[in-house]
Amino acid sequence: MPLLRLKKNEERRLRSGHLWIFSNEVDTAQTPLKGFTAGDLAVVENARGEALGTAYVNPDSLIAARILSRDPRKSINTAFFRKRLERALALREWAYGKPHYRLVFGESDGLPGLIIDRFGDVFAVQTNTAGMEKLQALIIEALDALFSPRAVVIRNTSSLRALEGLADDTRVVIGTLSDPIEIEENGARFRIDPLQGQKTGWFFDHRDNRAALTRWCPGKRVLDLFAYTGAWGLPAALAGAESVECVDASAPALELAADNARLNGVAERMRFTGADVFDFLRQAREERHHYDVIVLDPPAFIKRKKDVAKGLEAYRRLNQAALQVLAPGGLLVSASCSFHLSRDSLHDLLRASARHLDRHLVFVGRGGQAADHPVHPAIPETDYLKAFFCQAGPSL
Repeated sequence: MPLLRLKKNEERRLRSGHLWIFSNEVDTAQTPLKGFTAGDLAVVENARGEALGTAYVNPDSLIAARILSRDPRKSINTAFFRKRLERALALREWAYGKPHYRLVFGESDGLPGLIIDRFGDVFAVQTNTAGMEKLQALIIEALDALFSPRAVVIRNTSSLRALEGLADDTRVVIGTLSDPIEIEENGARFRIDPLQGQKTGWFFDHRDNRAALTRWCPGKRVLDLFAYTGAWGLPAALAGAESVECVDASAPALELAADNARLNGVAERMRFTGADVFDFLRQAREERHHYDVIVLDPPAFIKRKKDVAKGLEAYRRLNQAALQVLAPGGLLVSASCSFHLSRDSLHDLLRASARHLDRHLVFVGRGGQAADHPVHPAIPETDYLKAFFCQAGPSL
């Protein structure tokens, strides 16, 4: 296996537990990156020639290599992936009673660049790096051997792939899949579409936050913004909300949300509105509509560092608009999946938004990722999700 040598003292991040090697950390005089093709495997060593592990390399990426194993002699084959899948599976089976979860969460499960969601006997696979793309056949073999799945779907549509020079790719590689499938979360049933839905068709990361919402919903008027297929709104209705309005710009997503409401017997208390969320909130304010509970779970407004200023403004506008239609003493759940928006920044944004509107705001809960999205203590990028449960009353 070829060698990838680091510059002097550049192994410190790896020693601390991180799995990434940046291009400026490579000793290109000793091991030129141009000598690799995207996805090649290599043994990583420090400037003294001490082996640090096995990695895959992408010479055209800012992240030049990602560690797959600390063992420089490790064979990266089907057996390797099966062992990693078994290890990931043990955690999920410990945490959850039903086989609906994120089975593999990239670096946190020792498989950088790989995402696998499990929907019973259907699996959705994302390979977001050139290295994992090159190893995809081995991953599918390991999945097939371990689970004998009814279907495996490749959902390679992440924007991260463009950074690795990869094209989008959506197809079924094992079995057949033509119709939406059913999953269960926190006692609610959902029909989802792994082939055509956003990302892999479902967002498991907010599972615990959605469960935490239900205590606040009995007898309340609930507004679920960026509702997608009703992942927040449906549990609210099942918990006894007086009414739930789900707002999303996607008509197909709302059709699935309505199907899910009927599936769970709560359709008579749910309403589905196709609209731009900012436009909807403006009209609701003008018509003096108010809600007791509002959920804000928008897409990532900050995908890159250079988007921070623009994204912060979007989050500010959104939260202020929501507070303007929140009934006095009501609950706002404000969430963000943007890694580049820190918890402290969202905290400060909510505080400032409340003061701007002369509202007395307190935090009654905080949330993060569910257990199937474990956070790696040495890799801050794995800790991206945050949610604040805020009560906003009139000014003191």
